[in-house]
Amino acid sequence: MSIDALISHHTVQTRGARLHVAQAGSAEGALVLLLHGFPEFWYGWRHQIPALTEAGFRVWIPDQRGYNLSEKPPGIRAYSIDRLAEDVTDLIDAAGEQQVYLAGHDWGAAVAWWVAARYPERLKKLAILNVPHPAVMLRTLRASPAQLLKSWYIFFFQLPWISDMLLRANNARAIETMMRGSSNPDSFSDDDFARYHEAWRQPGAITAMLNWYRAAVRRRPATVQEARIHVPTLILWGVHDIALTRPMASASQAYCDDSQLVWFEAATHWIQHDEPERVSQHLIEFFT
Repeated sequence: MSIDALISHHTVQTRGARLHVAQAGSAEGALVLLLHGFPEFWYGWRHQIPALTEAGFRVWIPDQRGYNLSEKPPGIRAYSIDRLAEDVTDLIDAAGEQQVYLAGHDWGAAVAWWVAARYPERLKKLAILNVPHPAVMLRTLRASPAQLLKSWYIFFFQLPWISDMLLRANNARAIETMMRGSSNPDSFSDDDFARYHEAWRQPGAITAMLNWYRAAVRRRPATVQEARIHVPTLILWGVHDIALTRPMASASQAYCDDSQLVWFEAATHWIQHDEPERVSQHLIEFFT
């Protein structure tokens, strides 16, 4: 069965943006929220949606603000991590739930860490894919010239107009090249990229996606960065991530009261695409 036959499309109004939300599974199931990262959208969880619904879960996968069919508020302030976390709690409220299982990859994982730190009472469990705890990220950037070099793109994205135009040029070919070059062969198909390009062509999408990085550098709150994570946490880590290193995953466990760390020795940053069945199984077992 195709992924499109499994999901229904909805719009949810949060305090700051109208979000497009792909939904699947039984309304009676426990709710799992899946948060995508840059430069994806709900489709980035296409491999996990069938497995989770077959396991009995109800699944919501938003296009986070600025992405694909969700609203793209103007300005950098609208993409601060606090506002991104508020979107998640608003989605939980809209679903009629008090607590959910939350999983995030890339920027979605950064938001998930923040939700767990600020709103632990809203989560049953937390699953993180290939992004360290915010304190670990900040400390590593400050202490490691090698990590700064690996994170060059964060600073390139701060350039107004220039980075937007370069990423938008030639039908966003640079973004596709980045994804192909940093993932395992065959993790993404041509059909997959046809979907991604459609999302990237949405008016204002490229600038809104970059505004996440701009807000992170210019509007970084300090109150939550050192916060401990009290909810049970699963960290899944592809060790061939070209931008984030293995020690960052291990160091993140020091901020968690109850955590598991699973290495994916053959996976890259795009872990749920490189090894979709194994990622799905770990999520199901952890959430169950």
